[in-house]
Amino acid sequence: MAFPFTPLDDGSVVSLGNVIVRVLHTPGHTPESISLLVVDRTRSEWPWLVLTGDTLFVGDVGRPDFGDEGAARTLYASLHEKILALPDDVEVYPAHIAGSPCGKAMSGKPSSTIGFERRHNAALAHASSEAFVSALLAGVPSKPADFEETIAFNRGHST
Repeated sequence: MAFPFTPLDDGSVVSLGNVIVRVLHTPGHTPESISLLVVDRTRSEWPWLVLTGDTLFVGDVGRPDFGDEGAARTLYASLHEKILALPDDVEVYPAHIAGSPCGKAMSGKPSSTIGFERRHNAALAHASSEAFVSALLAGVPSKPADFEETIAFNRGHST
């Protein structure tokens, strides 16, 4: 089943009255992954929160299931060039919490801040992209049994 939609690109802005949502293309978990930066203009032009999807979790980062070292390196770049470039006080709301197979060490806490994750998220503590990739690819949990079907459905294909 297909639905009409307007594609969003990196930097696209969706205006919702006094709230604006800016699209940040943050590939790594998947090639098309995005994060959504939210600004409430009634209070400030300063970013308020970021919906990080499967890019950054509380206590972890997304797993690069659509590639190997290339996807992991892309995730490192997305994190460092887009997400961690945000101010420390920006709130982080990921797509999952502990119990999801999308990460290895997610917290059960549903939100955090960029600053807290920068200081306390072990997945972000690696000094180089090589160290990050090595740690990220070590011990990745098995994909769920219906993983490929879920991905196909998300992309508009039925199996």
